[in-house]
Amino acid sequence: MVEPVPPLSSIRSDYDWGTLDEADLPASPLDAVAAWVAEAVARGVAEPGAMVVSTATAEGVPSSRTVLLRGISGGGLVFFTNHHSRKGRELAANPRCAGLLRWDDVHRQVCLTGAAEPTTDEESDAYFASRPRASRIGAWASAQSEVLTDRTELEARVAEAEARFPDDDVPRPPHWGGYRIVPDTVELWQGRPSRLHDRLRYRRGQTQLWVVERLAP
Repeated sequence: MVEPVPPLSSIRSDYDWGTLDEADLPASPLDAVAAWVAEAVARGVAEPGAMVVSTATAEGVPSSRTVLLRGISGGGLVFFTNHHSRKGRELAANPRCAGLLRWDDVHRQVCLTGAAEPTTDEESDAYFASRPRASRIGAWASAQSEVLTDRTELEARVAEAEARFPDDDVPRPPHWGGYRIVPDTVELWQGRPSRLHDRLRYRRGQTQLWVVERLAP
């Protein structure tokens, strides 16, 4: 007999790893995010670059998925994907999006909103060239987000790409590249006991300078 899952309300946890104060923040939210990512890496947090990206169609139908944060540069957070994927199509129709980074081990998360713009071809080429060969082959083989008949269809496409590019020189597909999320709000969340969390939000003011606000938990 399968045992029932206990009610989630019975699973209790408290957050007491650290605190977050306005005096701790750098002037730029991207510097703050970079520092938190670096600390997560230093502490051995699993998948420190895992970032949930939420997009929406032009009609406002939302979708979310986890990608890997690959850099913070040019005023935004960078990830790479197939431009023909669902997120790619939605970003083409509606560049407004949201991102979420969460590190359970240190009771922290970052929530941001903004607009995504494509990275340059040079940026996309440089990152693609750094990927393992198998991942580069996969970028050619996978029609991301499209329906497959079964697993063998994907495996056949991989075999075709392997035959097409037998050497290590696997160029970047024209439909593959990066996006840079340029934020207009960035919220840093630090868990605190009794659910009295620290929430500090950067938002762009009328002069485009960052304004920092403390939010109720």
